[in-house]
Amino acid sequence: RWFTHFYVVSVLWNGFLLIWLFQAEFLGVSLPSWIQHMHHALGRDSQSEDTGNEHFSVLLVLLLLWLHSCRRLAECLWTSIFSNGVIHIVQYCFGLAYYMAVGSTVLCQVPTNGRNGKELSVQICWYHIVGVMMYIWASLHQHRCLVILANLRKSKSGKVISLSHSVPSGDWFERVSCPHYFAELLIYVSMAVTLGFHNVTWWCVVMYVLLNQTLAAVLCHEFYQKNFSSYPKHRKAFIPFVF
Repeated sequence: RWFTHFYVVSVLWNGFLLIWLFQAEFLGVSLPSWIQHMHHALGRDSQSEDTGNEHFSVLLVLLLLWLHSCRRLAECLWTSIFSNGVIHIVQYCFGLAYYMAVGSTVLCQVPTNGRNGKELSVQICWYHIVGVMMYIWASLHQHRCLVILANLRKSKSGKVISLSHSVPSGDWFERVSCPHYFAELLIYVSMAVTLGFHNVTWWCVVMYVLLNQTLAAVLCHEFYQKNFSSYPKHRKAFIPFVF
């Protein structure tokens, strides 16, 4: 239930960064000095030149990240039905730090200098379109899977009748135990695509999400197998047909 706090922090922090970046790109406003110091601390040269579509790609990815946080916050507040499970304090603090760091990581992929009046619209490229379409597709499936999980604890009238675990079915649950985790990975991959495939820093973020979500999916898959003797044997833990 306290995962909600992560998304509150992410919406506020990444929304703040998005506003500053929007002003820098469209209004020519310089980024605050502390952001420039952060760029330098992370090894980003403030005078480095823009490489092709870098500015627009970063603006788009930061927007996608913020929208993702908004959707997840809304789902935590109005869709998901949480049990009485608890979270370790270390994991809680790490989660808060992660959602602040990931937005800062996106912002630091562009130089701190402005665009000198260049039109961002001319920089729209094919990988922006592919990345956004993949993002929408994965987000829709993640939402559907979360609705399925929530409905397991509701009656047909929508009243919560249980906080226990049940075997989900439908959508990507027919192939894997944790499709919402797989969709999370696809969302981060879609952002890597939106950045033009070549951003090594963001692929490191994707690898972290892969390892994190894989571990969670394996533990969840083992829980299903242990507690439900009739659990479908053809279901994989995380990636359909693969793992």
